[in-house]
Amino acid sequence: MSLKWAALALAFSLPLSAQAHRMWMLPSATVMSGADPWVTVDAAVSNDLFYFEHFPLQLNNLSVTAPDGAAAKAENQSTGRYRSTFDVHLTQTGTYKMAVVNNGVFASYKENGKNKRWRGTAEKFAQEVPADAQDLRVTQSNSRLETFVTVGKPTETVLKPTGVGLELAPITHPNDLFAKEEASFRLLLDGKPAAGIEVSIVPGGIRYRDQLHEMKTRTDADGKFTVTWPEPGMYWLEAETKDDKTTFDKAKERRSTYIATFEVLPE
Repeated sequence: MSLKWAALALAFSLPLSAQAHRMWMLPSATVMSGADPWVTVDAAVSNDLFYFEHFPLQLNNLSVTAPDGAAAKAENQSTGRYRSTFDVHLTQTGTYKMAVVNNGVFASYKENGKNKRWRGTAEKFAQEVPADAQDLRVTQSNSRLETFVTVGKPTETVLKPTGVGLELAPITHPNDLFAKEEASFRLLLDGKPAAGIEVSIVPGGIRYRDQLHEMKTRTDADGKFTVTWPEPGMYWLEAETKDDKTTFDKAKERRSTYIATFEVLPE
């Protein structure tokens, strides 16, 4: 076996626990044209971007928004061992948004001396977590996972924030990104500028390189941050923040996460 293949074999055999799990959606393209365009989107939770090797992303809370703001249909949905997939028939000119928004509750506690963990909705908490649970710690969470696809000319209707949780308010359109050019975005938390939040940006293809090539930046007082894309390709972006603004009285902490996939085109 050559050194190259020995190195690859070692890299591919690393324990999963040594790497981070990342949620993502990967559209087959983000800028499209033609008389009858479709897009196929893969969705998964994995260690390597954008490679299927851990768990399919659940599509229960998937929504597709058309350029006019109306709901569009996610067709041919399927979930397999490692990935989920769906198609969207792009019948309008403009920008579509695909989003998976999850709201839930995490709890850790002890029962009869044993450590327990629970995940579910606030409605099921009282039914499934013992009332006398010891060392109970409850965290409310909301996460938003998005990607954008444009047919013809980019539009901005789907970019309007909802005012709930951590969201991206693009300054540079997310389907107008080019290598070596600077792009600007703003993060909002409950509709207000999210200041001082670390943003992580990782190019795809981790499986085929030794270094993560992660880029980190931080939002300013107005929630703004910029990134200069080093080369063309698909990029994964994540930001997370914690506070005590819970709406579930059992939770003392709220965790808000925003994740997106962007395609950067050649300069």
